Amino acid sequence: MHEPSARRPLKVRDVKMVNTFARYLSSKNITPNQISVASVFFAALSAGCFLLFAKYEHWWLLILAGLFIQCRLLCNLFDGMVAVEGGKSTKSGELFNDIPDRVADPLILVSAGYAIHVVGYGGEIGWCAGLLAVMTAYIRTLSASMGAPVDFKGPMAKQHRMAIMTFACIFAAGEIVILKTDYALVVALILICFGCVITCMRRTISAYRFLEA
Repeated sequence: MHEPSARRPLKVRDVKMVNTFARYLSSKNITPNQISVASVFFAALSAGCFLLFAKYEHWWLLILAGLFIQCRLLCNLFDGMVAVEGGKSTKSGELFNDIPDRVADPLILVSAGYAIHVVGYGGEIGWCAGLLAVMTAYIRTLSASMGAPVDFKGPMAKQHRMAIMTFACIFAAGEIVILKTDYALVVALILICFGCVITCMRRTISAYRFLEA
């Protein structure tokens, strides 16, 4: 969303280096929509690393997966900053702001589930996490379309999900080297599932109370 009142509150936007790079991007022939689409590209790279890890179990693939997750988040950060602070917002910006996220989340979470070796139901956990992640966003956008305030509350908003997955990649990489297991991925996806359920409930209750009031 490109209106300041409808943006996800992020303190990192106030960091000088982040603002400097956002101004640099704004000065180039780069649109916010292109940056948004690039987030899907990095999510796909992360998914590819997870799937390769499922086959070859190389620890460094997990590190790469975590790195691409952070690249995806940087795209999510800079598309909004280039649009708003850089004055490049477009009428179609909302489509490009939201749809790529609905693709990127399941790409990362589902593939992470299939990367798990220590249990036989990793894929199911991944799909559950991916669908619940989409559900949190669906409730937010549905509530806003009905007139309720845009609600980014957690405990498992996008940045929280991706932070957990990034740390899980790091811990799982060390786990593979030392113990030859990847329980960190299992724990991370289960946490995301439970956190997304709570997030869905909180956002639904907030919207209900506002609309009924």
